Amino acid sequence: MTDQVRQSVVVTGGGTGIGAATARAFADDGAHVLIVGRSESTLKETADGHDRIRILVADVHDHDAPELIVRTALEEFGRLDVLVNNAAVTGFASLDGLERDSVRQQLGTNLLAPVFLTQAALDALEEAGGVVVNVSSAGSLGRRAWPENSVYGMAKVALDFLTRTWAVELAPRGIRSVGIAPGVVDTGVGVRAGMPAEAYEAFLAQMAERIPAGRVGRPEDIAWWIVQLTRPEAGYANGTVVAVDGALSVT
Repeated sequence: MTDQVRQSVVVTGGGTGIGAATARAFADDGAHVLIVGRSESTLKETADGHDRIRILVADVHDHDAPELIVRTALEEFGRLDVLVNNAAVTGFASLDGLERDSVRQQLGTNLLAPVFLTQAALDALEEAGGVVVNVSSAGSLGRRAWPENSVYGMAKVALDFLTRTWAVELAPRGIRSVGIAPGVVDTGVGVRAGMPAEAYEAFLAQMAERIPAGRVGRPEDIAWWIVQLTRPEAGYANGTVVAVDGALSVT
């Protein structure tokens, strides 16, 4: 293991997309990684070929999940250096079409779960001088609106606020808090949220024409930044949310 990489990492939502790419990126750099998700099959796909990755099937929004996740990481690795709050769900609806169950699920997974998981991890992170990484969204930055995705965007705005607040609150304990705001990334999330595959591909193609970089993002684009922000060399970065979106949010 290199002296630059963190030793023990927890990644929620580690079965697909950004979470899977992040887990593999940390493992390839020599870290031990615990990935958490609701689907054992997708978690196993992420871990396949990576003997440093362990899996834990759990819903991050369950009442007992935070303690279970932290306890499992400590039992497996003996310490916790990095917590990546990545798990998220979405649901497309305008205000007049919002359903209470969907709203509760989105807020529970996207916002409340990071709050209580980070809370449960504080002692372990303090002992390690650790880092919390909150994965939000470039789509909710600044003064932009997000029609038909308001609840998801609301949770991500709140997560950015938590990133800044935790940076100040936790600095005396030696814990950093940083955020990543991905732009349009081909993770398959639209299909998992119920969008037909052809419609999702058409959406990605349309967005690629609007993005100054000329393409949509790949999960690996985001994973690289997450790993870099947790390195000791990035230690002066605290409370910042880095947009990685091909410059779409500044157009």
